[in-house]
Amino acid sequence: MNTDVFLIGSGQTRFGEWWEKGIRDLMYEAIDGALESAPCTALDIDTVIVANMIAERTNAQAHLGALASSLLPHRPPALRVESACASGAVALHTACALLESGRAKTVLVLGVEKMTDVPPAEVSTALMGAADSEKDAPCGLTFPGIFGLVAQRYMFEYGLTREQLNTVSAAHHRNAVANPFAQFRAEIPAEKISQSPKVADPLCLLDCSPISDGAAACILSTAFESDMKLAASQLASDAVSLTERESITSFPATKKAMEKALEEADTDRSSISHIEVHDCFSIAAVINVEDLGFAEPGRGIELYEQADPVPTINASGGLKACGHPVAATGIKQLIDVSKQLRNSGNRWGLSHNFGGACASCGIHILEHIHV
Repeated sequence: MNTDVFLIGSGQTRFGEWWEKGIRDLMYEAIDGALESAPCTALDIDTVIVANMIAERTNAQAHLGALASSLLPHRPPALRVESACASGAVALHTACALLESGRAKTVLVLGVEKMTDVPPAEVSTALMGAADSEKDAPCGLTFPGIFGLVAQRYMFEYGLTREQLNTVSAAHHRNAVANPFAQFRAEIPAEKISQSPKVADPLCLLDCSPISDGAAACILSTAFESDMKLAASQLASDAVSLTERESITSFPATKKAMEKALEEADTDRSSISHIEVHDCFSIAAVINVEDLGFAEPGRGIELYEQADPVPTINASGGLKACGHPVAATGIKQLIDVSKQLRNSGNRWGLSHNFGGACASCGIHILEHIHV
């Protein structure tokens, strides 16, 4: 980073099905929590950045930047960013760029999604906007179908079994029991994962992250300090359609973003104690830990077979158990990493957030500086 950027406040709603709350209510709750935990006041916020993907389809609401700004007493300038499920990470990256340039000193970054007010089929159609509308959608693919193909190919190449894959969702649900913000706070035995309804062979219902409502907010600042510093913020992109990829069992955008993030933070993988990865589907989590460099290709599942993996993986419960209100996820991940660093007393943590089949990827490395 060109200048010190601190995470000075954070807040979020519990992710879930919030029938009695509108998108404005969710935003207000997350903003209020972030301000309550910060050393600044609302009037110190000089810019608002809102991440959202599908509010036009699910809530008939655009112009979310101004809507969020109107929840603050002085209505600072605001903008909205969208990069599919990576919208939260891109919003954080945009805030870092404004802070490093000096155009802003204290930025409120907010991710929000209200997805349960429309039929699941409509949500699925809206989410397919993250795929290639000419090369993927016409054949009837949805994202469970895309990641089902990824899982099939991965199993063919590396011999991963259905029983091994069960351990991923089981681990994330086990982790979520202690997380009060998680949508699902109950353990699920590994054998129950593959006994749940088949969605897209070999993936079952409990391999898939749910449809969720929720919001998460961070306050980043160069004017106020805390014990949490953004050491790196990096983005990378790839072809949107899997038909244009050399391989579907690895995501190059993750590899590129990770290498740039480690260089920017001036640290190495062995120093990172906690990671929150984008487990939209269980197979994605396995591939992610490999692409991040914590396991060799084909051996990511071995981390899930360990009692205490290093680094910890999705100690929050991840997307699978916490829920996945699309644009809020990348911001929620950073909040979780900060909590894990404070609880453990360790120095380095990482959040990994991607959009589509990792056509866009954002990685943030957080440094706990008082250790």
